[in-house]
Amino acid sequence: MGTISFSMRPIRSTTFGATVMGFGLAFLAICLSPTVMEGSDWPRFRGPNGSGSSDAKSLPERWSETEGVLWKANLPGPGSSSPIVSKGRIFVTAYSGYGTERGGGGRQEDLKRHVVAIDAASGKIVWDKSIESKLPEEPYQGIGVPNHGYASATPAADGERVVAYFGRSGVVAYDFEGKELWRAAVAPDPRTHGFGTASSPVIWRDLVIVSAGIECEAIVAFDKKTGAEKWRSPAPGYGSFWGTPIIVDAGERQELVVSAPQELWGINPENGKLRWYTNGVPDQNLCTSPIQAGGMIYVVGGRGRGGALAVRPGGKGDVSETHVKWRASVASYVTSPVVHGEHMYGVDDRGIAYCLKLDTGEEVYRSRIDGANGVYASLLAADGKLYCVSRRNGTFVLPAEPRFEVIAKNVLASDNGDFNASPVAVDGRLYLRSDRALYAIGKASE
Repeated sequence: MGTISFSMRPIRSTTFGATVMGFGLAFLAICLSPTVMEGSDWPRFRGPNGSGSSDAKSLPERWSETEGVLWKANLPGPGSSSPIVSKGRIFVTAYSGYGTERGGGGRQEDLKRHVVAIDAASGKIVWDKSIESKLPEEPYQGIGVPNHGYASATPAADGERVVAYFGRSGVVAYDFEGKELWRAAVAPDPRTHGFGTASSPVIWRDLVIVSAGIECEAIVAFDKKTGAEKWRSPAPGYGSFWGTPIIVDAGERQELVVSAPQELWGINPENGKLRWYTNGVPDQNLCTSPIQAGGMIYVVGGRGRGGALAVRPGGKGDVSETHVKWRASVASYVTSPVVHGEHMYGVDDRGIAYCLKLDTGEEVYRSRIDGANGVYASLLAADGKLYCVSRRNGTFVLPAEPRFEVIAKNVLASDNGDFNASPVAVDGRLYLRSDRALYAIGKASE
């Protein structure tokens, strides 16, 4: 066991370190190119690289309960996590036993977390595995947990195993047949938070990386085969961030990019050591995730006027003056952006859509989507369209073009649950998840 020290000092006055546990030099022999997923896998939150973009074609534009729903799978409980797709199976998390209705109810002692495997072709539940929760959990009260529940982190898969993160209850891994492989805690006694847990795990090479700012002010990496802790990067003072990191290409190396309150970090994913940092979104709470497109990192977040920025990866130390291409005043407290062509698009939690030019950050439009007054799901860009899932008023379809227009509004009227999950597009289908069911949506001809 050893401690990696470095002279870089983050912009805020704090310490950001990394402790490595038995992590050798084997990575030096591994190819630096990212893992290529088979076929049309959607193996993590917002797709293969966390961008929210899909190359799926022939996607539906309009649907309803009587047209376009290929199947519906009732889930064992609510949740806000997004579905993922790997080798013909869909994985999604849920919870049961406590806080399953909007009014609450139940006992914390009965709270269970579920990982569910569903056959993508038929919608049949293949297996449903549950674990007991580590107590005490954050109570189901106030404006925090009741808005998204106890299963908000999207699982991740690598074609052989699926891993899920449940905050205080830790990380659990299963094989594709539902056999539990391992469990791991992010800390001996991780804390709770009024707004609960949300950051999703990332599988990179032989590691499962979890951003556990809320639970223990650290980023932690586990061996994906055994669950053994490989490295831990403490980030004291940086607790209030719920976004999911991404792995970005930076020339001949890759970097783990984390958007934290007021800062953006580039971390060596092999050992957790900080490589670079810059001023980020000017807010004490960060819920959004960064994305990469065309060799640049893009971040939008915050309340009020919030903030957006474009950063070139691959720097060292403070890159505020060398690698930041532009900054813009665009806010999005919950939802993350998407890039299509030469523009970045997004819809904030109030239902206000925006479009920025990629090269300058100049605002092209900012318009309210009538009826989309509550949005937790991030945009999906696919088949020349933008899909915006509102919490309780349907899915809105916009053109992936620098002009504002609502092409269609689609409502699944009998489902009165919350649609908090970001949509998925794979093989000509959309997958939409409410806190009651998972839907496969296709064109009427299918």
